[in-house]
Amino acid sequence: MNSVKKIFLVLSALSGIVLLVGIIMQQENIYKPFALVTAISFAIGLGAVPSLKGYQYTAWIISAVVAGMIFPEAFKSWGGVNLRDKTLILVIIQLVMFGMGTHMSLKDFSGLASTGKGVLVGLFCHFSIMPLMGLLLTKIFHFEPEIAAGIILIGSCSSGLASNVMVYLAKANLVLSVIVTAMATLVAPLLTPLLMKTFASTLININFIDMMMEIVKIVLVPIGAALLHDFLKRATAPQKKIVHFLFGAAIIFVGMVLFLVSKETEAAPVAKSIVLTGFFAGAIIAGVLYNYLHQQFPKLDTIMPLISMVGIIYFTTVTTAAGRENLMKVGVLLFIASVIHNAAGYFFGYWLSRLFGMDINSSRTIAFEVGLQNGGMASGIAGSMGKLGTVGLAPAVFSPWMNISGSILANYWRRKPVETQSHEDIKEH
Repeated sequence: MNSVKKIFLVLSALSGIVLLVGIIMQQENIYKPFALVTAISFAIGLGAVPSLKGYQYTAWIISAVVAGMIFPEAFKSWGGVNLRDKTLILVIIQLVMFGMGTHMSLKDFSGLASTGKGVLVGLFCHFSIMPLMGLLLTKIFHFEPEIAAGIILIGSCSSGLASNVMVYLAKANLVLSVIVTAMATLVAPLLTPLLMKTFASTLININFIDMMMEIVKIVLVPIGAALLHDFLKRATAPQKKIVHFLFGAAIIFVGMVLFLVSKETEAAPVAKSIVLTGFFAGAIIAGVLYNYLHQQFPKLDTIMPLISMVGIIYFTTVTTAAGRENLMKVGVLLFIASVIHNAAGYFFGYWLSRLFGMDINSSRTIAFEVGLQNGGMASGIAGSMGKLGTVGLAPAVFSPWMNISGSILANYWRRKPVETQSHEDIKEH
């Protein structure tokens, strides 16, 4: 397998040469396809270099951007299916979040009592630094309103599981990282629309209730299904009976929702509440069915994060294709804004944590929790608003960069470990 990756690495170098020749000769029929071949071959071949293997996912994201920029029409519709259709986007983002959720556990919340102060500091820093910094950047760079709203949106979302990976690599406080990520995810349906209503309502129309309900569908429903699967792994026989009863009731309820709520009535407040309840019932169904599949195929949990990555690559490609014209105008400035936004999260996250009396390892953890946002969640919200090509641009640009910067910072801190504190010292923080 490694030899195959090396072949692709060589192929990327050769196709890169042809790409340069095509650019010099200004031959689109040469440089366009070879740009894509170079990017994809490099993404595959990167796995052959141990020191760069951690950047392979980022290379795939860059390949998605290249594909969307060079062949935008190819990623707008397939076989008459609109790739930006709201229902399709909702299903894919739920798969993405469910895949992430399979690497969460109910045990993640068990350390909440001993890390209470760290969690409060983490949540405060996360939901203050990033949205405020996003607002400041929109004032400095003067982006178009919907693009500016996307910068505030990515700053107002919860942290993603990427922060847990970076904290693990940096050998910081992984327990604190997991709990902050979990709690940020749980409070996002309330805080994200509140922050958007506060800071972005002059840029774009924000319906607080509608956005809150969309985030519940995007985040809490799939995460809830994944946590139900985790619960069933260790559930007793009586507990499983209760869940199976709820499973049957959920099927009946979802059937009633599909029968009673039509497109003509779904906009009514009562219908919205019924539909949302139907999504939670769907989470029960999905959690139980997935648990059954997991029993038949125990390695399924290891595959789900890969499905999440494919989903995010899909979003990146479609978003880039939809917003190509805007990216041609403001792509460089948007990238600079993303770098500043990300760096500010690391810097202020770390030093505010130190100011609040957190130890160095915990402060490093909070830096990652603040600086690394849930780009998938932001893309899903932008898609649900029907604005992937504008509001969705900032998440598309932010996501690959934060993986690169996070990996660099994690490896830097890994080489500069701090002395392990005693159990009593950790409990005090």
